[in-house]
Amino acid sequence: MSFFEQVLGAINNPSLPANSGQLATIFSAAQSLSNQQGLDPAATQAIFSIIGNYTQTALQQQNQTSPAQAQAIVNQFSGTSPNRQAVEALFSPELQTKVAQEISQRTRISQQQVQSVLPLVVPLVLNMLKMGENPSEQNNSVLNSF
Repeated sequence: MSFFEQVLGAINNPSLPANSGQLATIFSAAQSLSNQQGLDPAATQAIFSIIGNYTQTALQQQNQTSPAQAQAIVNQFSGTSPNRQAVEALFSPELQTKVAQEISQRTRISQQQVQSVLPLVVPLVLNMLKMGENPSEQNNSVLNSF
């Protein structure tokens, strides 16, 4: 099952707090980011895709050492507001540079601009992951499938 199908499944599951309003808020924030930064849709999609891949790897590493840590990062840093701490919780300074370089190479956006959008995009990605959280069962179907 794809990631997007997992998110839709979480929205449709009445035992989870996820809802379509959350998804709309995340998409609206992503669109605002794109408009504010003057990014075309393809560049915005590439940014989210690359950051999503690096987030997935970082959370998998966290999960190997402490399964509760990955969920704690999602809980603490998910949102729709810029958050530099979210970036720092997931990516070392060296990895932040690597992410910025990869995005810059694929989108032709300057590394400086990419560095400025990281604190905007990472909380949105984490917010998508939070949609599968079931606090009563201490389980997150979306995060687990990510």
